[in-house]
Amino acid sequence: MGKEGGKMGKVYIVGAGPGSVDLITLKGMKCIQEADVILYDRLVNKELLEYAKPNAELVFVGKLPKMHDTIQQLIHRLLLQYARKGKIVTRLKGGDPFLFGRGAEEAEVLREANIPFEIVPGITSGIAAPAYAGIPVTHRDYSSSMAIVTGHMREGKEDTINWKRISEAVDTLVIYMGVGNLPYIVEELSKYKKPNTEIALIQWGTMEGQKVVSGTLENIVETVQKENIGNPSIIIVGKVVNMHKKIDWFQQQEQALQMLSV
Repeated sequence: MGKEGGKMGKVYIVGAGPGSVDLITLKGMKCIQEADVILYDRLVNKELLEYAKPNAELVFVGKLPKMHDTIQQLIHRLLLQYARKGKIVTRLKGGDPFLFGRGAEEAEVLREANIPFEIVPGITSGIAAPAYAGIPVTHRDYSSSMAIVTGHMREGKEDTINWKRISEAVDTLVIYMGVGNLPYIVEELSKYKKPNTEIALIQWGTMEGQKVVSGTLENIVETVQKENIGNPSIIIVGKVVNMHKKIDWFQQQEQALQMLSV
């Protein structure tokens, strides 16, 4: 299929950052402002859409449980459809589009259709959320290595993560989309790490409602249930979690602002 009306559009696959509007890149913001069409995900901060052109078409393409592949195919069709109409399309994704974001799959579809595209990286929540909790993913005294893994195992598929290797090879482990599988993740990590290994969960990282809970592999499941921590959350495992009590700045700042507003 060729272009319609003689003019081919272009697609920008853009990382919207970890949540806070202030943390999108300058180029990412420019892509929002200049887009004719914005296809946006569920975890994208809706305030970002306020910067779109008044006549821009805003299309929600967030995933629903058990419908990820169906919706992804729809996204592919929409990207092709709008670009062939000569539109400037911004595909807006939470975090970074190439980190558990399926951005590469969308880029492949565009390349196969000879549609111009650009990738605009974004700040990922696996680094930003810990930073907002006062937890560095590396630290001169505690961690010289880190790994990022997904805690969301595909339904009906065997877990492909080598928990033994990853537990023994790196100092800091960052786990995305793992709250629902936390008991299983803790069970696997406990086979290779000590019961008092530090672990923290950060819910709604970088956002006004950010919440942080910390503990050890021995007690974190109970703590998370007690504090009612759900998605979206980032899990951090390792000694760097100890830094939370020392340099937790964001929640202290939020509490100070709340006191001033009373």
